[in-house]
Amino acid sequence: MHAASFAPYEALAEKLIPHAAEGDDGSHDLAHIHRVFRNAMRIHAQEGGNGTVLAASVLLHDCVAVEKNSPLRAQASRIAAEKASGILADLDWATADIEAVAHAILTHSFSANLPPETREAKILQDADRLDAIGMAGAARCFYIAGRLGSALYDPEDPLAKNRPLDDRRFAIDHFENKLFKLADGFQTEAGRQLARERHERLQQVLDMFLDEI
Repeated sequence: MHAASFAPYEALAEKLIPHAAEGDDGSHDLAHIHRVFRNAMRIHAQEGGNGTVLAASVLLHDCVAVEKNSPLRAQASRIAAEKASGILADLDWATADIEAVAHAILTHSFSANLPPETREAKILQDADRLDAIGMAGAARCFYIAGRLGSALYDPEDPLAKNRPLDDRRFAIDHFENKLFKLADGFQTEAGRQLARERHERLQQVLDMFLDEI
């Protein structure tokens, strides 16, 4: 992924891309970061905010790799915020801007369950969650399930009508357990509009999947 893909923040991207992603998780790689950047820029165009702070927040929001099934998962955004702060300090960023980026990264995570308080933080959270729903979200869900060794579904009870939902065992349980809930929690009006479209796509994916089994 080249810095030019992050226009108009190519110069910033060139400095931060080497730190942006670690590990081999294809659901949290540079392609994911680029999709989140595109989402963020679409929302930013309507909602405003500090574009440089937002771009840095996007580029560094997954700078620490923590697996979905790790006991440290709820702390991943805090660890990433701390690492991002050090990276930006080394680039001589102003303290206020470093703190703004750290807050956005800290609060973007669903697992952290912390409210975003700034415009940039709200946009990052919305932009990241948009990549968890829609077609890309469905693809990432199945990818992560395979990575963690989960089955696609319970053949005896696919919709968990007579059992508890268990998205550690069955991929499509994650739709009801988390993904379908995301659209109701968006922070910006522009994000909410995009979320409604992608929520419908996600529902269509599940409906077509169920039709084939």
